[in-house]
Amino acid sequence: MRLYNTLTRTEETFVPADGKTVRMYTCGLTVYARGHIGNFRTFVALDVLRRALRHQEGYAMRHVVNFTDVDDKTITASAQAGVSLRAYTDRYIQAFHEDCAALGLEAVEENPRATDEANLRAMTGMIQALGERGHTYESEGSTYFRIATMPDYGKLARLDHEGIQAGARVDADTYTKHDARDFVLWKSTKPGEPTWDYGCGPGRPGWHIECSAMALRLLGDGPIDIHGGGIDLIFPHHENEIAQAECATGRQFARFWVHVEFLNLEHEKMSKSLGNVYNIQDIRDRGFRPSALRYLLMSVHYRKQLTFSFDILAQADAALTRLTDFLARVDAVAGGDAHPEVLARLEAARRAFRTHIADDLNVPGALGVMFEVLRELNAAIDARGVGRPDAEAIRAAFGEFDQVLGVISLRRAEDATPSADDAEITALVEARRLARVNRQFALADQIRVDLDARGIILEDGPAGTRWKRK
Repeated sequence: MRLYNTLTRTEETFVPADGKTVRMYTCGLTVYARGHIGNFRTFVALDVLRRALRHQEGYAMRHVVNFTDVDDKTITASAQAGVSLRAYTDRYIQAFHEDCAALGLEAVEENPRATDEANLRAMTGMIQALGERGHTYESEGSTYFRIATMPDYGKLARLDHEGIQAGARVDADTYTKHDARDFVLWKSTKPGEPTWDYGCGPGRPGWHIECSAMALRLLGDGPIDIHGGGIDLIFPHHENEIAQAECATGRQFARFWVHVEFLNLEHEKMSKSLGNVYNIQDIRDRGFRPSALRYLLMSVHYRKQLTFSFDILAQADAALTRLTDFLARVDAVAGGDAHPEVLARLEAARRAFRTHIADDLNVPGALGVMFEVLRELNAAIDARGVGRPDAEAIRAAFGEFDQVLGVISLRRAEDATPSADDAEITALVEARRLARVNRQFALADQIRVDLDARGIILEDGPAGTRWKRK
């Protein structure tokens, strides 16, 4: 497999350091709000990478996805809600797990949260190691990383060293792009804030130290094999993770850095701070199932920006329906002999699929292979050129494809779930009415199709739309 490495700006052949187990770290959510579909573009892309490494390349996985449950945003949000930091972040951690299940993400080996004692102790231990090596200083009770002590600081983001403000400090967990200043490792206690003391004085960790410490605590000494996240994390977060980990240990932190591009709304970045976000429940409320979203999120290469709209989501749903309809047709094949040309075509498709996935996770190319063979095999079924042994081989091949993509099995699991309750059906009927009023006919049609798949029939009349169960 070849992966694009942000650190070197080149595609490189990937093999885990020990040849057997991939040690991989993904920056998870900052749990001050529910994750939005832009966040989940990253998580779906890295889930496909995980699946490819496991099911196609045959490696074992040691994969960590963290929760940032203490930072400026979580502290502010929990205070505004009038609940403890732990209670506030618990609700969004639970929501994340629910959303991951809805999108068919494989469970990872570790989901650490920053405020667990073992992780806080790892953070303070790293800060102490940095101090012993001369990389820190204190000011007003807080401890800072002195970027001037690291000659190659900025190597991931390719920062212009003339723009690095050595000696200038920043206390905020996030700050202006390429505004490189000494950053806080441990923040002194402020009134009303949560506080811990494990050797760095009373206070709490800065955002960046959390991931450096948790990654090495749970995955072992660097370099770990892969560190992934959204492209917006390259600077300052991942740059500062490298600085902390490498200056504390004297070892490379991560061999490969994999970054996923933005999901945009009409060319505008989707973000919680802008308030222009959709979450998984919003997708459901508009009549779509999470499997359609998973398909859409993986259908554009992870290093290209993806524009989201509900019309585009309807197209993704139609493509996924075409796949499942084809497999249902294959299931209906009864009798007949094997056809060598079918088996040969499937083997060629397997090879082409694997080649695309191994080429920097080229999912669009892999999907193209699937639809090309689907078209040819549909024609073969029409011509009575597919027998029962061929049907079994077709199911096996598409099962292998789906081990990597994880979308056909997700749609089938959704099909097997009970129908929506009355309140949800009523909401979807109203969403369809509004879509028709606004001349969003593709969206209105998709809502009808989705409800029909769930056993709900719509009947339009002069008095409006009625629904009934099949």
